[in-house]
Amino acid sequence: MLKRVKKWNFTVLLIVLVLMGTAIFLGCSSDETENGTVNGDLSSPSLNGRVTVIGSTSVGPLARVLADSFMENEQDVKIDIQEIGSTQGIQAINDGTADIGTVSRELKEDEKSSDLTEHVIAYDGIAVVVNCSNSVSDLTIEKIAQIFKGEITNWKELGGFDKEITVVNREAGSGTRGAFQELMKLEEKLPDGTKKSLITEKALIMDSTGGVKATVSGNDSAIGYISLGILDDTVKALKVSGVEPTVQNILDKKYTICRPFLMITKGEMSPQVGAYLDFIMSSEGQQMVKSEKYIPVK
Repeated sequence: MLKRVKKWNFTVLLIVLVLMGTAIFLGCSSDETENGTVNGDLSSPSLNGRVTVIGSTSVGPLARVLADSFMENEQDVKIDIQEIGSTQGIQAINDGTADIGTVSRELKEDEKSSDLTEHVIAYDGIAVVVNCSNSVSDLTIEKIAQIFKGEITNWKELGGFDKEITVVNREAGSGTRGAFQELMKLEEKLPDGTKKSLITEKALIMDSTGGVKATVSGNDSAIGYISLGILDDTVKALKVSGVEPTVQNILDKKYTICRPFLMITKGEMSPQVGAYLDFIMSSEGQQMVKSEKYIPVK
């Protein structure tokens, strides 16, 4: 009789242990199924898809650096960046051919609408540049404006060598050109509300900020304007009324030829577009903005 009781107690104990083990297993499985991780440690869903970015040739290089870093962590997201001009970027976001339009100037009133959202990702200075062999190093805003209007035509009028000035301009629709004309008062408003450029028609026209830099670098009588972010020792940046075009001088409001870098979205953003913009505005993204010689928003 005693042996039977002991055997029955052992059987009950074994059944209890099996039931407890099953409950624990089911509990863990439930946590994994509902939360995607053990013990309710949530993980973000994997991102995938393509992001098309179209617009400014000035914003393009920065957008590309940021995209490369973003895609290292999100390998199932592909970001395609096309640099064709700010106005084209606005058109692309409006007609749905782009997920993000990039613009290197303030939006005009007739370009704004309730379904467009402006994201300021950085600020950039515009450097007025000449060939490295040019002895002229410092001009006032007024003198620079006179050069671009074609009112001053020879470097000797400014204390330089006796050579005719070659003005290098950007194409119509360029955000850099639009910002430069506005900041330098190189445009006039017509009766119909449109604006006319006052830059000399003799100017050479380049279709990218890099094209301006290359042209000025190869022509000792040339003058142009480029994004501060791509300034290097192949050209010489002029001081403007004694102030060098540097990030610190822009932050201190001493150098005033500067503009915003915008990314424009329309309506509700896809998860991958939102994640890319979140990365740009994160501390890591803004540190990259700074390291690329632009001015962080944060």
